[in-house]
Amino acid sequence: MNRADAFALLTEYVTDQGLVRHCLCVEAAMRAYARKLGHDEEKWGIVGLLHDFDYQRWPTAPDHPLKGSEILRERGYPEEVITSILSHADYLSGRYPRVNRMDKALYACDEITGLITATALLRPAGITDLTASSVLKKMKAKGFARGVNRDDVIRGAVDFGVDLTEHIQFVIDAMKPLAKELGLERGGAGES
Repeated sequence: MNRADAFALLTEYVTDQGLVRHCLCVEAAMRAYARKLGHDEEKWGIVGLLHDFDYQRWPTAPDHPLKGSEILRERGYPEEVITSILSHADYLSGRYPRVNRMDKALYACDEITGLITATALLRPAGITDLTASSVLKKMKAKGFARGVNRDDVIRGAVDFGVDLTEHIQFVIDAMKPLAKELGLERGGAGES
């Protein structure tokens, strides 16, 4: 299990560049938390990178992420990685509860990266000067980034045991080094 193989798997199943960027955002946040908490950065990063690799082909429950878990098993990924990915689906929480830090980190990082991305895309400087307070303001606007489940954002931070504002800023800071790759530099995707 390595990052190059995981990225190849992601791009084998995902052609939508928005979804690829989302997976890269979650990977960045997971790697940053693994470093901070003294966990295996490669494993945590791969969990973030692959958590939605099956979503483009199988976007509805129960297929996502169950179809992906079958593919990961066939390819020899560790069960810990697979169950962590399965645990990010609320409808599977009875079978795959979020029990360890990696599971809880994935859930906490998944939805918030979407809200951060949407907020950054509206700003002239993109993510470069984005702060948690700006994201929190946008989070209160019900019509903004409708696909982001605010309850999941809040629950994720609580379950992970982090302050929501600090968590948002931590994830922003984890995403900043990838701003250009993520299309979040100077006003968003497509601009240079």
